[in-house]
Parts: sequence; structure tokens; C-alpha cells
Amino acid sequence: MIFSSLALIKSMIYNNMVMSDGKKVISENRKARFDYFVEDSYECGVQLEGTEVKSVKNGSISYPDGFAEVVNGEVFLKNFHISEYSFSSIFNHNPDRPKKLLLHKEEIKRISRKVDEKGYTLIPLDVYLKDGRVKITLGICKGKKQYDKRETIKNRDINREIQREISSKLRG
Repeated sequence: MIFSSLALIKSMIYNNMVMSDGKKVISENRKARFDYFVEDSYECGVQLEGTEVKSVKNGSISYPDGFAEVVNGEVFLKNFHISEYSFSSIFNHNPDRPKKLLLHKEEIKRISRKVDEKGYTLIPLDVYLKDGRVKITLGICKGKKQYDKRETIKNRDINREIQREISSKLRG
């Protein structure tokens, strides 16, 4: 009994699975967190075709300039490239088609009101699997100015130096 649970934990760690919520991160948009202030974030599903799901699970996605927009009460993800699945037949998906995001009506209304304000946009922050389903964290973001980016870099360097000092003190 104990051996089987240890084997399960090892397999989950090996597969990059987080045991607490069954979430496996496929891709993270670090550039978005550097270029934007994230005001709010929403977990949403994505309406995908079969070969798209297989490509996402393989990690064949790219979205450095991806964004979402609200059109007629629906949210669509644009500039989100999912490469064609290599083991598929001739019936493959269009890699650059707009993907529909699955959210509740109240969430869409809230997002729409916020995006209508000046300077706010919808940016995909990360893509992950949750219980075998593809999910996207969509952030309501406001762009950073150049001096904000410099301050972010400065704070990151200061924190890195502090961590180095702490680790050197602990070592000896």
C-alpha cells in the first residue's frame, strides 16, 4: 500500500503534475508579466478541435503577441498559434484560427466593462491542463511604461542579490 502511493507520487513529480489541484503547466507567458500589470485573471476553457488538443499536450503552441477580445458577448483568442499535429491525416486544423474561450456570462460582462476602459487589454498568461482539459489563464492587463519595466528589473536584481547573500550566509 505504501509502495504504491510512493510510486504514484514519484510518477506525478516525474510528469510535472502538481498533486494538490491536478494542474500541469504547458506554457507560461513570462513576457506578458514583464510588459503588463496584471489587474485581474480568469481561468477559462478553450474550444479546440481534436488535433489541436493533441498539439497543445505536445507543447506545440506559440503566443508571444496573443490577445483576446470580446465580440457579441463571446470572447475569442487571437494570434494564438497551435501547430498542426504531425501524426494526423490530411484532416488537420487551421493553426491560426481564432479560438473561442469558454467563460460564464457574468464573467464576460465584467471583462467587457473592464476592457472598455482606456488602456486595458486581455492577455493569455499561461496554458495548462487541469484534469485532462486545456485551460488558459486570461489576464486583464494594463501596459507598463519603460520606467516601470526598469524598476521591475531593478527589484528582480535586488531580490536575487538578497537570496545570494542569504544562501552564502547559510553555507558558511
